[in-house]
Amino acid sequence: MTEHSATSAPVSPRLEGRARQLLLQAVAECRTAWRSTGEIMARFTRQNRSLPASLRRRVLEDVYGMIRMDRRIEAIADSLVARRRGPKREMAPEERDAVRLAVYELLTGGTSEAGLAELSRALGPGFSARPEWVLDPDAGMQRVSGSARLGITHSFPTWMVERLQSDLGEPLTEKVLESLNSRAPVCLLTNTSRIDRDALIARLALDGVIARPSPLSPLGLQLQGHANVFGFAAFEEGLFDVMDEGSQLVAALVDAQPEMHVLDACAGAGGKTLAMAITMQGRGRILAMDTAAKKLEELRTRVRRMGFSNVVARPINQSGAQLPDEARPGVWDRVLVDAPCTALGTLRRHPELRYVVEPETVRAASNQQLGLLATYAPMVAPGGRLIYATCTLFSEENETVVERFLRDRNDYEPVGIARVLGDALATKLGGEPTLRLYPHLHGTDGFFATVLQRKA
Repeated sequence: MTEHSATSAPVSPRLEGRARQLLLQAVAECRTAWRSTGEIMARFTRQNRSLPASLRRRVLEDVYGMIRMDRRIEAIADSLVARRRGPKREMAPEERDAVRLAVYELLTGGTSEAGLAELSRALGPGFSARPEWVLDPDAGMQRVSGSARLGITHSFPTWMVERLQSDLGEPLTEKVLESLNSRAPVCLLTNTSRIDRDALIARLALDGVIARPSPLSPLGLQLQGHANVFGFAAFEEGLFDVMDEGSQLVAALVDAQPEMHVLDACAGAGGKTLAMAITMQGRGRILAMDTAAKKLEELRTRVRRMGFSNVVARPINQSGAQLPDEARPGVWDRVLVDAPCTALGTLRRHPELRYVVEPETVRAASNQQLGLLATYAPMVAPGGRLIYATCTLFSEENETVVERFLRDRNDYEPVGIARVLGDALATKLGGEPTLRLYPHLHGTDGFFATVLQRKA
């Protein structure tokens, strides 16, 4: 449930002393194990509570800022190293780290004189760095063009840029890449079983937090700034949870109503489960399943805090071959398959994922997603609905999966999202029959979702 700040601009004066060393250490550790970035930064927070909170926050912001810009920083660092005169000795790791950090600070508005002086020291005796060597848009890319140039500019792997260009077209791809490096807002899910949105806005104002209704989700609020809302009494009282507005819209597509039987097949820590419990007004039944027992424990904690008794959480194995007895076929009004995916749409919060995903990861995810649909399609009651969703932007995991599924299942047919969300909201979302959300258009994480109805 951690929200990473997406800002890349440091606040002057720049970090010095122990905080600077901690920043260098954290970035170096993350670069050796991108997949463990979240764990590394959680450990950093635990182990450095003696550091003033403002400095801890700055270190976190700058670590994630450097991760977002890693490929661009590296290209500029390479070009600077190539400018050195004299014997080309290999740089020590700590020297290279100092160069990277100085480049990052210059790119994001840090103190130029201090940054240039640090670069000059790190790059060796007699070296005098010039600001244009870092700040020029062509820095580090003099002989790079096309997708590779776009990838370096926005720090994305070239293959990923090419895949998005094929799926989305070139103009949209550049906007998407830029937006995925932007700051994600803090969004709240209002527990309307206990409080309405206006009353929650007033309650948060007592804690000095300015909130406004989110533009798309009827349950959502957006905060100005990044307050630690988990420490508020209103949170402990179960009046809200933290949830991206895009996730709220996916849950809204399920259209879970009171007295329904709903199966949440890949529930994770239960964000969408909570949203569905709210629209069901605590009545009916939700069976939430996941392969991660730890996430289900978090789900149970959240459900208790929000005051719902109609949610049952059950662990399942990785293959889904052994489902709990409650998961009987043909009896569920709604089945949500919020499938595991490459999570490209969440990069504003987890920027390191761009360096973890590979082309073969996409292919494997697509096959797994199709297998999940095949597993859970029989669970839907005649006339009920199967909702398929991902938080990625690759068509191979989205439209292609749905097309493959429908080729094998003539007892399902697509339902346009306007029939679920209403014409006005569907038009606001783009007017397409499926849900496609982009940070630059909707202010949400990137999502895809479609509704499939089982014929009666």
